[in-house]
Amino acid sequence: MALKSPAQIEEMRPAGRFVAGVLSSLREVARVGMTLRDLDAHAHRMIDEAGARSVYLGYHPSFGAVPYPGVLCTSVNDAALHGLPSDRVLEDGDVLSIDFAAEVRGWVADSALTFQLGTTTPAAQALIDATERALEAGVAAARAGARLGDVSAAIGRVGRAGGFGINTDFGGHGVGRTMHEEPHVPNDGRPGSGTRLKPGLVVAIEPWFMAGTDQYVIDEDGWTIRSADGSLTAHAEHTVAVTPEGPVVLTAR
Repeated sequence: MALKSPAQIEEMRPAGRFVAGVLSSLREVARVGMTLRDLDAHAHRMIDEAGARSVYLGYHPSFGAVPYPGVLCTSVNDAALHGLPSDRVLEDGDVLSIDFAAEVRGWVADSALTFQLGTTTPAAQALIDATERALEAGVAAARAGARLGDVSAAIGRVGRAGGFGINTDFGGHGVGRTMHEEPHVPNDGRPGSGTRLKPGLVVAIEPWFMAGTDQYVIDEDGWTIRSADGSLTAHAEHTVAVTPEGPVVLTAR
């Protein structure tokens, strides 16, 4: 795990502020009747205007059937993660997750939020609220001297209390010069286990829950991850620095 100096954490703040600003803007402009590609184009314009760089566009890990075609992951309803931008039209009541990462001045920040468009429903709001609370719990546990398992356990407790499905195959990760660094941060775990957290560690903490099953399927595109039973999903994420004074959320909106 690459630890960052206090000066390097300061250098990461512009990336965090930019990512937070783009997500806030997307939350404001997203409307019923827009397409996922419309949202992607909005974010792309903001990247270009800021002189930032997308770390999604063209990204091609082994599991992706094609290089990633956009600057956002836009996942709707039963799609939990990595949803591709498309001409899908957003409808009233859709649950939309937007995941965004970008590089600014050589440093990367990564964040995500989920919200419901138009008419809200209690079931969807409970799922979204639990995911946000799990993120808050994970951040609060990311303190110097704690263990990685403490962060995972804090997230998992919130998900289990709500009766939501949790899968640990995909989760949080280190962030720095690149989007994915060590360590992997599962969304459930055992308190007191795992690597001890040290000042200078920067991680993306990202709970994602499913309203029903704890199993997922992946679309033929090799990217889009959906709940196996078609139930709603939600996802939240912040880039967080571990410091001697406590956790610092670099992507706070």
